[in-house]
Amino acid sequence: MRTTERILDLDLALSETARPTRMAHAGVWLRNVWTALRNRLAANNLADLDDRLLNDVGLSRSDVVRVLKEHGLADDPSQQLTRLARRRSEQALRGRKAG
Repeated sequence: MRTTERILDLDLALSETARPTRMAHAGVWLRNVWTALRNRLAANNLADLDDRLLNDVGLSRSDVVRVLKEHGLADDPSQQLTRLARRRSEQALRGRKAG
């Protein structure tokens, strides 16, 4: 009987600690989705810029359109756009044509 009581106590202890953990994971997930949506809106605003301004940032219109099409609504396209812009700026500093 004592073993059964201890097992039940352990099960209750696990479920009590699991709830805050699940709530914390849900909070992190919601924050990540919110950040991805906010960054997607910012990337959509990039598509409204003219080609000269996009070139100043290190992107082309086709880059922005392609990245937005490749990513889903809740995906964050900012990392890929940042990578593209950095690669172009590094190529420009080395004297290579950005491609």
